[in-house]
Amino acid sequence: MAHQRELLARDSLTELRLGISVSESADLGRLGLLDTHLRLALAEASRAMLIAGARIVYGGHLDPDGYAAFLWAEMEKYSRRDQPLSVCLAWQEHRRIPLADLAAAEDALSLYGRIVYLSAEGEEIPRDYERTELAEPVEDSEVRRKALTALREYMIDRTDARVLFGGKRTGFQGRYPGVLEEALLSIKAGRPLFLASGFGGVTLDIARVLGLDPDGYFDAIAASEEQHDGLSEGLALIETASRDAGWRLDRNGLSRDENLRLAASHRPSEVASLVALGLGRTSTGSGSSQ
Repeated sequence: MAHQRELLARDSLTELRLGISVSESADLGRLGLLDTHLRLALAEASRAMLIAGARIVYGGHLDPDGYAAFLWAEMEKYSRRDQPLSVCLAWQEHRRIPLADLAAAEDALSLYGRIVYLSAEGEEIPRDYERTELAEPVEDSEVRRKALTALREYMIDRTDARVLFGGKRTGFQGRYPGVLEEALLSIKAGRPLFLASGFGGVTLDIARVLGLDPDGYFDAIAASEEQHDGLSEGLALIETASRDAGWRLDRNGLSRDENLRLAASHRPSEVASLVALGLGRTSTGSGSSQ
């Protein structure tokens, strides 16, 4: 396959806002991979989008070892200084951080992106909204759950397409795993999805229920980890929503064969090239080539 620089002209996606859904995958070891491999694919896909002029929207946290910090570092590498990255923080994520630290993070990110602070209802608020200088953790689990859904709804409303990597099956805070809920909301909103499920996790489970596992290989991987009720319920909702809404995976501009390749690949260059190919087609209205 051609390298992504041959698939997308510089600044060809200046109007596009790409959502990225990513979290840890317990399947990496079983697949002979490390988190480094997942991050390399994330970096390659981000690079292709940045060069093409797209903007990236990510919801998570500001911990230095997290994916937001990783994406932030990618912005610095490729000299986009028009704030191409939006890091969206749910109510509980920014409330647990002292105001001085949030201000410092804003200053550090400045040219490369912006931090969006959301209320528990998913509305944009200033970082000092109804709080003191000190951290004020949100302990109520129901408030935290609803705030996460509100965050995801906010992002879906402000993105044109979404790429999925990994995803926890257990240990998540919301009603459903974050990657899964973002995929579900995307389907309901009619947004294109790109499933980089070669790194396992919830993305692999979603690919399986959407018919991207004709040989049953994903079934064996998914069955090797304990299933949480929220995961099973969420996957059933994805299957139902895609059918009821008339949503099709090839809305992402890739043919079935290309989506199968994306689902199976863990090669960073191939993942990035396929995402770029699909977005290039959808941006010009040409759709799938097969």
